[in-house]
Amino acid sequence: MKCFTAVQAPLLGLLAVVSVTASVATAAEETARESLRALSDVFAQVAEEASPAVVFIQAEREIPQRQQQRPRGFGGPFGDPFHDEFFRRFFGDRHPAPNNQQRQDPTPRYRASHGSGFIVSDDGFILTNHHVVSDADKLTVRLQDGEEFPARLVGSDDHSDLAVLQVDAGRSLPTITKGRSDDLRVGEWVVAIGNPFGLSHTVTAGIVSAKGRSRVGIADYEDFIQTDAAINPGNSGGPLLNLDGEVVGINTAIFSRSGGYMGIGFAIPIDMARAIYLQLRDNGTVVRGYLGVGIQDLTAELAESFGIEEREGVVITQVQEGSAAEAADMRDQDVVLALQGAPVGDATRFRNAVAMIAPGAEVALDIWRDGERLTLSVTMGQRSDVAVAESAADEQLEQWGIAVSAISDDHREQFRLESSVQGVVVTEVEDRSRAARAGVRPGQVVVAINRHRIASLEDFQKAMAAAKETQRPVRLLLRQGEWNVIAVLPQ
Repeated sequence: MKCFTAVQAPLLGLLAVVSVTASVATAAEETARESLRALSDVFAQVAEEASPAVVFIQAEREIPQRQQQRPRGFGGPFGDPFHDEFFRRFFGDRHPAPNNQQRQDPTPRYRASHGSGFIVSDDGFILTNHHVVSDADKLTVRLQDGEEFPARLVGSDDHSDLAVLQVDAGRSLPTITKGRSDDLRVGEWVVAIGNPFGLSHTVTAGIVSAKGRSRVGIADYEDFIQTDAAINPGNSGGPLLNLDGEVVGINTAIFSRSGGYMGIGFAIPIDMARAIYLQLRDNGTVVRGYLGVGIQDLTAELAESFGIEEREGVVITQVQEGSAAEAADMRDQDVVLALQGAPVGDATRFRNAVAMIAPGAEVALDIWRDGERLTLSVTMGQRSDVAVAESAADEQLEQWGIAVSAISDDHREQFRLESSVQGVVVTEVEDRSRAARAGVRPGQVVVAINRHRIASLEDFQKAMAAAKETQRPVRLLLRQGEWNVIAVLPQ
């Protein structure tokens, strides 16, 4: 038997520890690789299953034929040799016609742009962006295998930037399953497929960076999914997919200072697109629910003035005569807190939610009025191609840097005030005053303070006195053009 010395034994122990540590490290690395391989396989499977239903869209627009004219002083007594038939045959028409004669090619000329879309039903209906197909005279759809079909525009809605096409392939086409964008979580992996820069069926991956992005300025109705999956020109209209291969959004736009990808892309949520798609498919147009109110966000100052603890809601600034809101007894300075039991969020989300409700549907609105929470039943009106509600600005009072006056004939002429408008008019606003910072402008008419209506200077003074007793910020209801706005001023 071989014996180890006292020096050798610790050394063998150290070697054993090193060997075990190396084995553990190797196992951990292999586990990490397996995890990455599994994720890679998911991406590959999503791309493989979805790509056949993603289409390349070419939109061609006919451009006016230009009448070309030969510049003065060109050529000599023998004419212009570059317009001889010999030169024209070999070099083309590179120069204007001679002798100041105008030529016009009778062949129509087209300018082509490219985008993406995806097939949502096997009979050839395709969902894409409005801006991809708008004003197109000719639409062509190309599948992944290169097969091309002429496409028919079924319907298009510029307010949501969505459009529906249809192709007749004479057979069932592959489709993508629609998922639920409401179930998306920030940080979740997503895959984008499209045709950036004309590079057909390009696949990129990223995460959901944010949800509910609005006021981006892309469309009238915005509730975008923000993603860092690479999206570039040509991706518009293509699908954004979750790892189950379900479409959760329609890639629509990017934020860029260079024209290319900078890590911020926007997609229309499929939950929002679903209802619009059905209307476009069935009717070719979109009819939106209509309340007939002016709205603005519930700010902290407004909430305090109303005595509301909630910090999310929408303030009604005006109710139109004959509207669904008036029929339901909605009033200006009501605060809408919930729609069908769900919090309304801000003015943009409320506007989007109202637009998605079918005209004639009955909905419940939870409102705050005079210190009480009430529930109103509203039968939605109908108004196509009109905004559901408009945002508003602000105003202020004499002690905050403004001057007011009873409305005279001169004021009505100066500020173009209708004869039906009653109240006191703001005649001056000091620069950098509290009123100016609140958005108050000369020509606005104070029609109410809190809920006290103003028809004269006497009414104004009484309402101001009553407002001071509340020791809360004062709400001014101001007439501005066709709409009312609310300004909140501290005591």
